[in-house]
Amino acid sequence: MTRALISHDPLPGDAPLPAIDMSAELAGLRLPSPVLTASGCAAAGRELDQFVDITELGAIVTKSVKLNPQSGRPTPRMAETPSGMLNSIGLQGPGIDRFIEHDLAWLVDRGARTIVSIAGGSVDEYGKLAARLRLTRGISAIEVNISCPNVESRGQVFACAPDSAAAVIQAVRRHSDPRMPILAKLSPDVTDIVEIAGAVVRAGATGVSVINTLLGMVIDIDTMRPHLAGVTGGLSGPAIRPVAVRCVWQIRQAFPDLPILGMGGIRSGRDALEFVLAGANAVSVGTAIFHDPSAPARIHTELHRALVERGFSSLSQAVSYAHRGPDVVEVDDGLDFIAE
Repeated sequence: MTRALISHDPLPGDAPLPAIDMSAELAGLRLPSPVLTASGCAAAGRELDQFVDITELGAIVTKSVKLNPQSGRPTPRMAETPSGMLNSIGLQGPGIDRFIEHDLAWLVDRGARTIVSIAGGSVDEYGKLAARLRLTRGISAIEVNISCPNVESRGQVFACAPDSAAAVIQAVRRHSDPRMPILAKLSPDVTDIVEIAGAVVRAGATGVSVINTLLGMVIDIDTMRPHLAGVTGGLSGPAIRPVAVRCVWQIRQAFPDLPILGMGGIRSGRDALEFVLAGANAVSVGTAIFHDPSAPARIHTELHRALVERGFSSLSQAVSYAHRGPDVVEVDDGLDFIAE
């Protein structure tokens, strides 16, 4: 089986692409590619490595790992939706110790840049995870999945309130190496995502990952019951891309220098460019991998072409470019218009 390689090679039938600087700067990390995997969609990279040389990706963002092994939620726990999918996996995983010994060790041996995603049911669990990772080599950054239910607060999701989101990030920062980049993964299911972003930055986050899935559900009209055993699940795929781009845009407007990892329905280089123009320093590809395991490498090449076609000589020139030019004026009815 041949793996897809990231390079300046042209797409079949197209003219060769001029070499441009495709490296990305993200939370102090210098990445050779702006395309990363999204947590939960490529496990720890082992299976994906059959199709894509994972050492050429920006980084592998691992499936969120918890302190102890998790069996996940009952089946059925996935459902196809128009332009997307719902999942209710439930953070199934081996627990942090087995993850370090098996998955992380393999990634280190393989030479891949690794961002470890962590999740917990309490602030204390996040702190213990960070402490465990502090003594572990081979980690480029920590992505803190704060879209998990807080079992100590009647199941409220940490990311849905500034105080609880900040408490988790404070715990992770306190137990981590001060030099370790920490990305807070934010939920779009909030009234004001900018307020949550501000809270996690003040708490010590180096940057943000935007966005996690949206909460949704599907009813099976034959059984006339919820399709998912867990009733609700996370909606991902192209259907959520406009929401994700909006969130990146709003956070970039509020925080011009904040590192942003953008994600949500990216399936082409043009999609990735939309995130970059809105303010993302790099992007993660998730759901697209399920039907096209070579998607991260393909999207890198397509993004390269899209940048060249628009006259950019580097990825960094395109970051936040949509915020320049004509002024975007906010009006009271919630609609925007472009000032002439």
